[in-house]
Amino acid sequence: MSRESETDLPEESGDAPLPGVLPEELRTELVAFRRDLHMHPELGNQEFRTTAALKARLERAGLTPRVLDIGTGLVCDIGGEAQGPVEGRVRPMLALRADIDALPIPDTKTGCAYRSTVPGRAHACGHDIHTTVVLGAGLVLAEMARQGLLPRPVRLIFQPAEEVLPGGATDAIESGVLDGVGKIIGVHCDPRVDAGRIGLRIGPITSACDRLEVALDGPGGHTARPHLTTDLVSAAAKVVTEVPTLVARRIDARSGLAVTWGRIESGHACNVIPQHAELSGTVRCLDLEAWRRAPDLVHAAIDEIAGMYRTKSEITYVRGVPPVVNDPAVTELLRDAMMARRGMHSVEDTQQSLGGEDFSWYLEHVPGAMARLGVRRPGERTVRDLHQGDFDADESAITVGVELFTAAALLDAARS
Repeated sequence: MSRESETDLPEESGDAPLPGVLPEELRTELVAFRRDLHMHPELGNQEFRTTAALKARLERAGLTPRVLDIGTGLVCDIGGEAQGPVEGRVRPMLALRADIDALPIPDTKTGCAYRSTVPGRAHACGHDIHTTVVLGAGLVLAEMARQGLLPRPVRLIFQPAEEVLPGGATDAIESGVLDGVGKIIGVHCDPRVDAGRIGLRIGPITSACDRLEVALDGPGGHTARPHLTTDLVSAAAKVVTEVPTLVARRIDARSGLAVTWGRIESGHACNVIPQHAELSGTVRCLDLEAWRRAPDLVHAAIDEIAGMYRTKSEITYVRGVPPVVNDPAVTELLRDAMMARRGMHSVEDTQQSLGGEDFSWYLEHVPGAMARLGVRRPGERTVRDLHQGDFDADESAITVGVELFTAAALLDAARS
């Protein structure tokens, strides 16, 4: 491995390059690994093939991965126990996290040799990139550990079911993936950031996201006599249009609390007022305190509108994920690691997204930070957005992510 032959960790203030860069042979292998994942996407809690492929590759590297208790996903430690400076105590590990599941949408890319081979399934959120980055970082760090160049153990977490609310992170935590961990880092693909760069933000970088299902019921009837019915379609329409406004007016606007509907279904004939209507959508907000208040606010608003139309409402409010709140010190660790690899212009500030991420559950237990990993081909004007069937990534981002994580592991060891 190039640079891995260096025997001492460089001083943070010096000009010596950090070890842990990605050798060309492994770079080629990782691109092939990512393309294989992309061709064989698996939904949350069904990632058996993906788990087996990761386990086999880690074992080939001499590591001992453990499949999570839920049957998919892995945890794997690299390096032996490293003692801290005080009374021989073991220092907490740095964890590198990846999510391994795909989305239930078709892959619509044309002319792509590695497009999904599974109908209605696609890696349209970049989890195949995240997975390959953590695998690659693990393989580089394992080689460094064999050479005595890894001063402190590192944990790899390959987590299933990120796309399934409330997220597979909760199951992974119950499986003990955070035992012995002092901090955790992750990346998420960002198609609006050029490959070769990352976006960082101290504090909230994603938003809370919950799922909302509403059923409305009442006696239907003929459209000629709506006064004898509950006029369920009108009631559903009012819930759709009025509830978001009511909720937004009952909380500080700076919280960004937003109810957005994705589905409404009712009726079968133009002259029949139906007896049943269904609505579903999401509740998103920027602020943790607003997220805690959101269920009561939403319930009250729906009941208020439904009551005006004498309809019976049944509300299913599924708690999703809180915002990812980046720890300042861990965010600076990622910033310094990226700058050590790619220079000061490789890091840009990023805004808080309204997207949800179950990485937030880890941060309820240990400090951590998530970076936005640039995957846009430099100079490309078309943005292939996440959760779209034509999403793809500049695969040079794999190298960037691997070297970001290896640098972070080394700098973290040097500072602890």
